[in-house]
Amino acid sequence: MSKIVVALGGNALGQSPEEQLELLKGTAKSLVSLINKGYEVVISHGNGPQVGSINLGLNYAAENKQGPPFPFPECGAMSQAYIGYQMQESLLNELHSMSINKQVVTLVTQVEVDKDDQAFNNPTKPIGLFYNKEQADKTIQEKGYQFVEDSGRGYRRVVPSPQPMNIVELESIETLIKHGTLVIAAGGGGIPVIKEQGNYKGVDAVIDKDKTSALLAAHLQSDQLIILTAVDHVYINFGKDNQEGLGEVTVDEIKQHIADGQFAKGSMLPKVEAALQFLEQSDNGSVLITSLEGLGDALDGKIGTLIKN
Repeated sequence: MSKIVVALGGNALGQSPEEQLELLKGTAKSLVSLINKGYEVVISHGNGPQVGSINLGLNYAAENKQGPPFPFPECGAMSQAYIGYQMQESLLNELHSMSINKQVVTLVTQVEVDKDDQAFNNPTKPIGLFYNKEQADKTIQEKGYQFVEDSGRGYRRVVPSPQPMNIVELESIETLIKHGTLVIAAGGGGIPVIKEQGNYKGVDAVIDKDKTSALLAAHLQSDQLIILTAVDHVYINFGKDNQEGLGEVTVDEIKQHIADGQFAKGSMLPKVEAALQFLEQSDNGSVLITSLEGLGDALDGKIGTLIKN
């Protein structure tokens, strides 16, 4: 049985719980169709917009003495459960409609990072909603946050994004899979934790979900990693008149595009880097990058970027 890890992008999940749930209904159909064809599927997801909104809302309440402030690791855990709940609901409903008897579980997942990772000195991971320049400047003055311009879509807050080293609950994920459970794990790249004197401790950061998904796919010896985002293809010359969507490409071709500066940091670059990380550890594996709503067409080979060794 072929094993696939599917990573859904946080930005591709919409701007509100209602929009996210509607998008997930369509995605559930494609994911369940894979299961119905005999594939073993494991799901991960991003949480950049969601964790930023949770953190902003809770801290706004705290500033107005309506509740306590919440640290970032706890906000990450909340986003895993919130997104996972909507995925579970959508997947279970679709499984039942197909008369497939299968349990779905969201596993709140911790991922170990290096406390000396240089990322803590150079925040790069965009989170939360998009702001215009005036809104971003005002928030910088009021809260001291750092912002970057994100792919021509506006300004977003950035936080540290350390490299994932170890998935703490990996054994539990493997046990659930062996018992036939559809697992949603490592949401948002996992809750970042460091080890101090043998004990885990949460830290303020957001791990790139695609890099954690690549690590998970490699550990599970998956045949394919599917990265779902907001666009149908990986593009070169993105946003320009000569923009071109890539179809089937090799690792060497992707490396050349990276060297040419074709992919934006904090956007498409981490996705293609994650693809390469997975393929380095997989002899016959492949990576498919496409849009959330276009998964069905991508599985039929109509759209999407397929990367192979």
